[in-house]
Amino acid sequence: MLILLVSLAVCLLLGVPIAYSLGMSGFLYFLVVHPGLLMILPQRLAAGMDSYAMIALPLFIVMGLLMNSGGFTSRLIDFSMLFVGRFRGGLGAVNVLASMIFGGISGSSVSDTASVGAVLIPEMVKKGYTPQFSCGVTVASSTMGMIIPPSVPMIIYALVSEESVGRLFMGSLIPGVMIGVLMMVITLGVSHLRRYPKEEITLTHAQKMRRVQQSVLALIMPVFVVGSVVFGVATATESAGIGAMYALLIGAFVIRQLKLKDIPGLMRSAIMTSANVMIIIALSQLYIWILALERVPQELAVFVSSMDLSPIVMILVLDVIIIITGTFVDVSPAILLLTPVFLPAAKAVGVDGIQFGVILISGLAIGLVTPPVGMCLNVASAISRMGIGAIFVAALPFLLANFIVLLLITLIPELTLWLPSFFY
Repeated sequence: MLILLVSLAVCLLLGVPIAYSLGMSGFLYFLVVHPGLLMILPQRLAAGMDSYAMIALPLFIVMGLLMNSGGFTSRLIDFSMLFVGRFRGGLGAVNVLASMIFGGISGSSVSDTASVGAVLIPEMVKKGYTPQFSCGVTVASSTMGMIIPPSVPMIIYALVSEESVGRLFMGSLIPGVMIGVLMMVITLGVSHLRRYPKEEITLTHAQKMRRVQQSVLALIMPVFVVGSVVFGVATATESAGIGAMYALLIGAFVIRQLKLKDIPGLMRSAIMTSANVMIIIALSQLYIWILALERVPQELAVFVSSMDLSPIVMILVLDVIIIITGTFVDVSPAILLLTPVFLPAAKAVGVDGIQFGVILISGLAIGLVTPPVGMCLNVASAISRMGIGAIFVAALPFLLANFIVLLLITLIPELTLWLPSFFY
């Protein structure tokens, strides 16, 4: 294990991508400890990706890209404007509400930052908001994209933990909405103190109804995709496929903003993103197999049990580990690394796998807005041309909502377990 851990740490310090760091560390382990098993490494790599549920990942990625290009984002922003635009700092509140809805459609925080930020950051600056505030609220609110169902990271966690995708979707719904509500309160409070402008809504009743009607096709997407999984109508893979087809048809033939000539480029982007995730999964599964071979999860679970920690203390310790890991490691590899090690330990003190999954995803979501990795920070920086350090500082007040909800779901298991028990 010393060879395994030290080689991984050295590779990461040298700047080797996480996927190849895992692969090189695993190869070195077998070369030194079990050279006779080197011949089965290709088989283990292939086995790491050989899962029917894995098909849902590229399909959800395709669905998000099609919706980004299909005009769904602008309609969701227009819909959000009707409800929260009239308050002081209305565009900031629109940003949060649009992220809540869009996050429930795309399942990706980075896609949320790119699509909502590209529209609202320039518009907010134009209306008198500071660039720091505009970027801060955008990146912080986009963290809901991987918490509110459907969620791509939740599917990855389900693959590793063998938990139900539908139960995970239901378990993350209340925490995701809580983050959105708290973040909106913080946004409106800061806007009131800084005297940011209100948005004048001058539409007639008929125009408002027309705007709502135009948004319905986008709003029913998360209900349709998640509901089909929760009620057993379709598997996560099937619902992702149906969602991708829905986004294609609505964007191309109803909204008519998605052009057929754009589809090859979108498919190429989806293939590249999916390939990156698949490589990480394959090489991390090899690493997980080594941990199982050395009985690390079982030994850690026994060690934790012998310490006689209460579930709350155990999860609070894991919260800190998760947040620190998310600061330096991207979401997908962090899930694949932490789950097989800490899930058995959490279960050893009576923590449910659904609660642990929601805590894990919620904690790692904070890492999307923290340097040095901070994928959402980098996207917002590309849009606004501000440094990621300045954006991170501006996002800190809004991230308070994430920390509060993370603490609440740690202390109150019912927040993550009530809905799954109700529907299942």
